[in-house]
Amino acid sequence: MRETSAGGLVVDDYEDASAVALIGRIDRRGRLEWVLPKGHVEAGETPEQAAVREVWEETGLQSKVVTAVGDIDYWFVAGNRRIHKTVHHFLLEATGGSLSTDDVEVSDVAWVPLDELAERMRYASERRLARRLRELLPAAPSLETAADQRHEDTP
Repeated sequence: MRETSAGGLVVDDYEDASAVALIGRIDRRGRLEWVLPKGHVEAGETPEQAAVREVWEETGLQSKVVTAVGDIDYWFVAGNRRIHKTVHHFLLEATGGSLSTDDVEVSDVAWVPLDELAERMRYASERRLARRLRELLPAAPSLETAADQRHEDTP
């Protein structure tokens, strides 16, 4: 079985970005993990449309897609089925709204400064995408840290 999701890296200001919006979710062990906002692509939606909708639902921010960042593919088991999931990630710029935890799946939401991003993010695969901000933003600092050396679970 296949699933497709979309989401991304939402920056506060494309021309002079200082932070990315992350959502906090409680994992199975009861710990808060910081991840990128994302969710299923609904019937009739493009991945870009789904990314904008999911960012709105999970963060309270209105946004626009700037460019594609990359995809993450992984397998997981739900019930007795193996599922292959592809998540399309985009660079988005916030255009309105305000941070909100109205989504039941979200425990916290925060603007994370670019220089703290890699340390805060739970998944190595998402940190790899975040490092691409150096290439995609007009003025972005190095985003590599010791967190990239740790063994992390997929996605």
